[in-house]
Amino acid sequence: MLFTNEHNAIRATIAQFIDKEINPYVDEWESDGIFPAHEVFKKMGDLGLLGIHKPTEYGGMGLDYSYQIVFSEELGRIRCGGVPMAIGVQTDMATPALARFGSAALRREFLVPSITGDAIFSIGVSEPHAGSDVAAIKTYARKDGDDYVINGTKMWITTSTQADYICLLVNTSDEPAHKNKSLVIVPTNTRGISFSKPLKKLGMHSSDTAQIFFDDVRVPQRHLIGEEGAGFRYQMLQFQEERLFVAASTLKGMENNINDTIEYARERQAFGKSILDNQVVHFRLAELQTEVELLRALVYDGVEGYINGQDVTRKASMAKLKSGRLAREVADSCLQYWGGMGYMWDNPVARSYRDGRLGCKRLINLRPYSDGQSAA
Repeated sequence: MLFTNEHNAIRATIAQFIDKEINPYVDEWESDGIFPAHEVFKKMGDLGLLGIHKPTEYGGMGLDYSYQIVFSEELGRIRCGGVPMAIGVQTDMATPALARFGSAALRREFLVPSITGDAIFSIGVSEPHAGSDVAAIKTYARKDGDDYVINGTKMWITTSTQADYICLLVNTSDEPAHKNKSLVIVPTNTRGISFSKPLKKLGMHSSDTAQIFFDDVRVPQRHLIGEEGAGFRYQMLQFQEERLFVAASTLKGMENNINDTIEYARERQAFGKSILDNQVVHFRLAELQTEVELLRALVYDGVEGYINGQDVTRKASMAKLKSGRLAREVADSCLQYWGGMGYMWDNPVARSYRDGRLGCKRLINLRPYSDGQSAA
């Protein structure tokens, strides 16, 4: 994939923003268990960073997905996993279907503020019994007049305690599991919505995550994205961008771990020489960097296909699978060279060790469904 001056300008802008507005505060946000999403997103919106791949008529830049992936890759500079994950939810997980299939009115009402940073979005798919198995969700929206009345629950919802809107996957009929689902925009201040206390997680500490409960939640049917019953297909398409984002956003984080380890191993002395002077350490770190570059090539190849209108569900799933496993391998391998310091809670590689485990949580199923889509 060839990058232009415009690609490089976006890369430089987000890098400068991260260095000034995010990384100096990461330790504080990790300790607090939350980051100021409205403040951060508004600043990003003012720079145009939340609408790179979104239509110009709704405030986006209207650029192809190669520009978005440059942005996603640069988010790996952030020295934690929770903040870039929340940003990715806003740009690549909760709004792609709205931008692609939503009515003009729906996009004016909800997509515009997501691009300007005036509204925060969460994506509501997973349930306590339905994580990877999207078809198994039970949350139901029945019609009543011009409204949907929603009952059910969603689990592990990123940025949920700060979100203004949820892109919610619900069952809207008794048709077969892959044909009865719809995506609906639900404002979080709607009567009948409640939240659990923030969930205590192994990692991603700066991300506020909670379970959401829907008790006779009433929203207008005009909040439906696209066609009723097409939600499973929309979500599978939305997953393409999510998976490419996840894979791309891990790349620079893994390189940070490798580079931090090189610097520490150069200074750390054992048996009369630095750890880095052991050839086996050189070999292992070179091997890990090679794996990162191979993943980068896979991501870029997937993006090329996506730009050219190909269904890259399989390739994007492979990239996500590899990124999750490689992030765990890189952090675990690098941690070994830090000795006892690697076991300290505030060690940056130890944080990556905790945060990166989330990428391995989903089992990837590459078997295509009867309608030609794949699931993971």
